[in-house]
Amino acid sequence: MTHPNIEKVLVSQEKLEKIVNSLAKQIEIDYNDKEFVMVGLLKGSIVFMADLMKKVNLDFTIDFMVASSYGSGTESSGKVKLLKDLEISPENKDILIVEDIVDSGNTLNFITNYLMTRGARSVKICTLCDKPARRKVPLTVDYCGTEIPDEFIVGYGLDYDEKYRNLPYIGVLKESVYA
Repeated sequence: MTHPNIEKVLVSQEKLEKIVNSLAKQIEIDYNDKEFVMVGLLKGSIVFMADLMKKVNLDFTIDFMVASSYGSGTESSGKVKLLKDLEISPENKDILIVEDIVDSGNTLNFITNYLMTRGARSVKICTLCDKPARRKVPLTVDYCGTEIPDEFIVGYGLDYDEKYRNLPYIGVLKESVYA
C-alpha cells in the first residue's frame, strides 16, 4: 500500500531488490582481490547498505560517516559539515562509499577528497539513486543503481525531515508536504 503523502512510486520494492543484486555482483567482481571498507553515509544509506552488504559475497569491513549539507530543507546548502568521522583509519585502504542519493555532488566530493587526503588507496562511490540534473560539481559515480528525475523522493532510507525512511519503495513526495 502506498503512503498517502506519496504522489507516485518511482522505484518498486521488486526493482530495488534487482538493483541491489546487480550492484553487489559488480562490486564482487571489482573487489574480488581487495580488502576493502564499505563506508555508509548516515542516515540515508542505512537501508540500502544493509541490503547490499548481505548480497556482497566477499570479506570486508564496514564503517560509517555523517556529513550534512541539507539541514531540514530540500535543497543542499552547498556547505558540507563532517559530523561523524570514520572510527578506522582510511590509510592504505580501498574505500567504497555507499550513499542513498547523489544530488549536487557536494557532500560526496568533499568526503572523497577528505578520505584521499587521509591516505586512502582508492575511493569509489556506490549510490542507489543518481540525480545528475542537480549536479553542481564534477563527480564520478562508480556504481549507480538508477538515475532518477529531478523530483523530491523518499523511502528506502531517503527522508524528508527524518520521516518516510521506512517505506519499502522509493516514491515522489507530494509537494504539498514540503512546500
